[in-house]
Amino acid sequence: MTESENLNQEEIIKELCLCNGLSYEMVGQEGSDTSKLEMFFLGYPRIVGLSLFPNLTSLTIVAQDIKEISGLEPCLQLKELWIAECCIEKIEGLQECRNLEKLYLYFNKISKIENLEKLIKLKVLWLNHNTIKNIEGLQTLKNLKDLNLAGNLINSIGRCLDSNEQLERLNLSGNQICSFKELTNLTRLPCLKDLCLNDPQYETNPVCLLCNYSIHVLYHLPCLQRFDTLDVSAKQIKELADTTAMKKIMYYNMRIKTLQRHLNEDLEKLNDRKCKLQKLPEERVKLFSFVKKTLERELAELKGSGKGHSDGSNNSKVTDPETLKSCETVTEELSLQQKILTKLNALNERVTFWNKKLDEIEAIYHIEVKQKKKSHGLLIPLLLIELETVGNFHFEEGTRSDDWFNFCYELILSRFCAWDFRTYGITGVKVKRVIKVNNRILRLKFEEKFQKFLENEDMHDSESYRRMLECLFYVFDPEVSVKKKHLLQILEKGFKDSETSKLPLKKEAIILSNSLSISECPRIEFLQQKHKDEKKNSLKHQLFRHGILLITKVFLGQSVQAHEKESISQSNYPMVNSVFIPRKYLLNSVMGQRNCDCSVRQCKWFVFDHDLVLPEYVVEFEYITMVKAPSLFSVFNNVILEESKKNPEVSVFSKDLKFDDEVIKMEPRIKARPKLISLDDKTILSLAKTSVYSHIVSLNLHGNSLSKLRDLSKLTGLRKLNISFNEFTCLDDVYHLYNLEYLDASHNHVITLEGFRGLMKLKHLDLSWNQLKKSGDEINMLCKHTTSLLTLDIQHNPWQKPATLRLSVIGRLKTLTHLNGVFISEEEATAAMKFIAGTRITQLSLLRHSSTKEERSRILSIWPSAKILTQISKLGPHLHPSGNWYLKITALNLDGQHLFEITNLEKLENLKWASFSNNNLTKMEGLESCINLEELTLDGNCISKIEGISKMTKLTRLSINNNLLTGWEQHTFDNMLHLHSLSLENNRITSLSGLQKSFTLVELYISNNYIAVNQEMYNLKGLCNLVILDMCGNIIIWNQENYRLFVIFHLPELKALDGIPIEPPETESAKDLFGGRLTSDMIAERQGHSNFKQIQELNWTSSSIRTVDLIPVDQFRNVCNVNLQNNHLTSFSGLIYLPNVKVLCLNYNHIESIMPRLKPQTHLTNRHLLYQKVPSSGYGQQGISKTNRDIMSSENLPPIMHSLEVLHLGYNGICNLIQLQLNRLRNLKFLFLQGNEISQVEGLDNLVVLQELVVDHNRIRSFNDSAFAKPSSLLALHLEENRLRELGKLQSLVKLEKLFLGYNKIQDITELEKLDVISTLRELTVYGNPMLDGSPVNSDDRAKAEFHLAELQAKKNLLIPVTHSPMDGRSFGQVKTPPIKITNVILPSGFSHYLGSDVTLTPEAEDKKNKNAGILTNNPRSIHAEIAFRQLRGISISPSLLSHQNIASPTAQIYQSNQDKRRISGSNFPRSNRM
Repeated sequence: MTESENLNQEEIIKELCLCNGLSYEMVGQEGSDTSKLEMFFLGYPRIVGLSLFPNLTSLTIVAQDIKEISGLEPCLQLKELWIAECCIEKIEGLQECRNLEKLYLYFNKISKIENLEKLIKLKVLWLNHNTIKNIEGLQTLKNLKDLNLAGNLINSIGRCLDSNEQLERLNLSGNQICSFKELTNLTRLPCLKDLCLNDPQYETNPVCLLCNYSIHVLYHLPCLQRFDTLDVSAKQIKELADTTAMKKIMYYNMRIKTLQRHLNEDLEKLNDRKCKLQKLPEERVKLFSFVKKTLERELAELKGSGKGHSDGSNNSKVTDPETLKSCETVTEELSLQQKILTKLNALNERVTFWNKKLDEIEAIYHIEVKQKKKSHGLLIPLLLIELETVGNFHFEEGTRSDDWFNFCYELILSRFCAWDFRTYGITGVKVKRVIKVNNRILRLKFEEKFQKFLENEDMHDSESYRRMLECLFYVFDPEVSVKKKHLLQILEKGFKDSETSKLPLKKEAIILSNSLSISECPRIEFLQQKHKDEKKNSLKHQLFRHGILLITKVFLGQSVQAHEKESISQSNYPMVNSVFIPRKYLLNSVMGQRNCDCSVRQCKWFVFDHDLVLPEYVVEFEYITMVKAPSLFSVFNNVILEESKKNPEVSVFSKDLKFDDEVIKMEPRIKARPKLISLDDKTILSLAKTSVYSHIVSLNLHGNSLSKLRDLSKLTGLRKLNISFNEFTCLDDVYHLYNLEYLDASHNHVITLEGFRGLMKLKHLDLSWNQLKKSGDEINMLCKHTTSLLTLDIQHNPWQKPATLRLSVIGRLKTLTHLNGVFISEEEATAAMKFIAGTRITQLSLLRHSSTKEERSRILSIWPSAKILTQISKLGPHLHPSGNWYLKITALNLDGQHLFEITNLEKLENLKWASFSNNNLTKMEGLESCINLEELTLDGNCISKIEGISKMTKLTRLSINNNLLTGWEQHTFDNMLHLHSLSLENNRITSLSGLQKSFTLVELYISNNYIAVNQEMYNLKGLCNLVILDMCGNIIIWNQENYRLFVIFHLPELKALDGIPIEPPETESAKDLFGGRLTSDMIAERQGHSNFKQIQELNWTSSSIRTVDLIPVDQFRNVCNVNLQNNHLTSFSGLIYLPNVKVLCLNYNHIESIMPRLKPQTHLTNRHLLYQKVPSSGYGQQGISKTNRDIMSSENLPPIMHSLEVLHLGYNGICNLIQLQLNRLRNLKFLFLQGNEISQVEGLDNLVVLQELVVDHNRIRSFNDSAFAKPSSLLALHLEENRLRELGKLQSLVKLEKLFLGYNKIQDITELEKLDVISTLRELTVYGNPMLDGSPVNSDDRAKAEFHLAELQAKKNLLIPVTHSPMDGRSFGQVKTPPIKITNVILPSGFSHYLGSDVTLTPEAEDKKNKNAGILTNNPRSIHAEIAFRQLRGISISPSLLSHQNIASPTAQIYQSNQDKRRISGSNFPRSNRM
């Protein structure tokens, strides 16, 4: 290296020529032809000899010992320059190389980008592997396409690359970039295709270690083709990034809306409390106002009558008794007038007193509202930061159940010294909220540096280093209140140099303390001094009562005590990490001269390395003072607490109320007059004490019960009218009184001024204490019809926009001199005129609040696009609009402009994003031409109906929160095929009807409305894309038990409800609780209406129904047929409450009992708990244990379902008839129990009217003594396919006509002889029993049987007709006159009396296939039984007997079944009222 440095210029040029294959001797002639030179690895210590190569276009110098760039002035044609792996410390000497297109200066020692301004043709710039800290000096490089700054010390991007719009490739790997916000600056590079932040050849940027790093970059830079050396051009990758980002935006939008809702709820509670507290003062004011106006009326009448007395006394000069009497009367009236005036003064004082109390309550209310908003105001920005950092900044609010919350609480209490705060009247501190902040970026920095300290020490010392971790309070600048913006910057970015305050010590060190007094006392002292200087009258303790602490985790490292008279800086303490000053050495007057043990431990700390101070907790606290804080929940609280008692006034205002009573009782006490309910001509003339209408100048109707005024237009001379304290709701009767100058309509119920007209001379108008709301409409009426108004009082009305009401009134009513009793100054009038001028949409306002960007910025934010775009790029008033300037406007943000109407937007045809929040709009007018709108925001207005937007088919987001909406036009949303977000919070909406076709809807926010009915939720069932729903604050939440699970069940696609994510256990609970419930809502959904009284039949098969919950039951009183086949019912559930059900089909369920058996309380599921609470669900009744149920006599159970006649319980798995409790169905006539597990026929004793019982295909072996112990009305008994071996115990069935015993185990033919006692038996079936097996059938037998069958058919008219139909004809089919019924046995001698000696019976054909299909099968009749009995009697059987026709039983004909499906077909029901 040393030899190279000593080479002279000639030797260097020789080396240059040698390395590039040039002859040194010929270089003078050949140099001009050389365009490219290269020098690698030593031999070229400085740039010389380039003047020999005037046409040089490319120069490459690599791995040389060059320390500066020089000697390039002759290279005017140079296009490509490489000076890499050298020792260059500064970019210089390139000013003349203006044709340079590629510059490579990597692997040098360059610390600053400079002196490149003139290289305007530069396209490639590589400065990687240097020591550059800032991106700068590139503003003029408009053609730059490739920039490599990898391997430097850059920690921010900022707006330094904004001018390099042609940039396509950027490498920033191996730097110190740690924030996602820095990366979003790259979104302003429209041509960027290749970005590298994590090149494997370099160290990792801290930002690359953050969660969702790739998602963040790909979402914000969708045009990237390569990212971190990987190909990301695939469409699926971009879609994944977009989808993930949109989910994040939706999630945080939901959380922010939830916070805003909580704030609104808190403010609503404060308002309710304020209203309650103001109730007493308002009543007092009303009372005194009433008395006052009554006295004023008396005084006016006295003065009117006194004039007559005065005139009479002056004209009389004779003193006589009448004159003396008149004088005495005048004297009395004068005395009375004086008393009235005295009492009026006292009343005015009391009114003033109570008005002052109202103002005090209002002031305290505003203080608490401000504090609430301030408290919530920190949370929303924190959520926005969390969104912007894609979750790498995270916070959570603590509760008493969190260990860290208790840690912070105890830490603050342990570091609070009462002695230090006694001067300020503070006795304690109360923690209001603790927010834990987890900033992954700052934490990584902290842990990295902390780990470096540990690595430099041995294990023993490393433990001591760990002990140097401390929790300290950050000391805010006392001269700067803890502003939200400053605190958020610290939480997000840490304690950067730029964020430090004005204090000199903070230039290098962060000031911390381990004492609350050191942190807080300077702030308190400063605020008190400021309050003293400004001479404010506000409460002293309110200044500092609320505060914020920032608790930090600090590594103190090597720490020393500060030296006296030496400034605290790193230079004065070079080998130290932190410096501390004990409290006793602090010179601050606030701290000094206090004796307390705490002072020994209290210190002030100065930490030099900002990365070693990690903000962890934000604590909001309140000081407890000796003077109690004025609060809506404290000062006047006793009045509220005592309201429930008899004497609420005793506590706070007892003396004042007594004083009020004394004033009321003062003389004179005016006797109450009878109240007028209506007004007629006679009454008017009587009150005015005149007989001529035109003479009436003043009319006082105060204190009556009038709601109408008639024919006042006759009073052409009326100048003064008082109608206070009446019942008026409008003033449309006060019109065309052209001479009226004074009108008092206070203390009424006036809701509108519509009809109030023709009062052009009116000067004084009092409308206080009414119910006026719509400021715009009412001001318009006054402006139009009261052109001479001087004074106006509109206090104590529930105005919709009270904040701007005064300016609106003054600006519109220009003649006013006093408003609400307050003089209107010139300054106020000027401000009002300016305010009114700003309430109109003009060309200037459009330019100021609009943007022309074609695409929505890809920013992780929940704010409306119009707001984002207009903040990023406004047109501004400086723009000179061309002819079509309005067509370029795509975004318009007119929030908070106090607009009363939307106008002048007709030409904004390309408007995509618009926001009109926080105005005075009452209608959605003026947007008809903006059919390309994609987002529309109208929050915080007075709109009552959604209308005029049905043509906005491109709308994706619509927000109309905080309005007066009651609904929307029909089909408003039907054509909005792109609408995915709809927000209608805080309105008065009662129905969701009209949203059924909003299939693209993803988010629906409709909290705090008036939705009350469950059926409204069914309007959302078809919205399969809906994942976020907020219904909080609607009446349905209180009306619907288990509301949350109800909604989750009916909207299974939901991911979040009411701001809370839906967890899988909730979904399971919802299915368990509401799954399989047949409810009124489900029926209404299918029917399309809720008129349940029209329903006669319910057909709800195969629907997985487990319970029936039909409420109100009275609405279903006309239901007579119910078919719930093939469901999951275990009991009759709510069906038992349907009063008129006649036919009930419950085949293929799991019926165990009519009434459900309850589990013990400890084993109840959510479903059973609900059933207990809802009586109609069938649950909630006292369960009976199995043992007691078996023992209990069925007579003790009360009867139910008195109208039920036909019951189908086939194929339910029933094994115990006693548990079934069928005895309670006292009017049952037909009972079908086929296909169960029944082994004993029991528990049917009370069914005295039962006519047919079907227990086919069960497990009955025999009958016990109690089976048919009582006489019954049974006509038909079906016992086929059981296990019967004997036929005893049937003797009580004295009316039995049909008995079916096929396919049992009867072996002995003598068992049939036991039926001899049943004289009514007409039909008997015994085929398929063992007693018939093995009997041969020859041809003679067949022939005889055939002949006998023909003979029987000839006598068919002799058969007994079938008895009652088991159902009325409307249910399952019409009943016809039955055909001939022929049994399948010929009874032997001894049984012939069953049908008579003249009747011979033949068998019906067997149809084994249809044995058990449907509700009832066609009962098969076996030919084998006929053959067997003929053989017994010696009768031959004809062969043709076996080829017989099937003749169905009457029961089978009535109950035709679907043989294939074994279910009742829906077609069996009549069309009318079919479900």
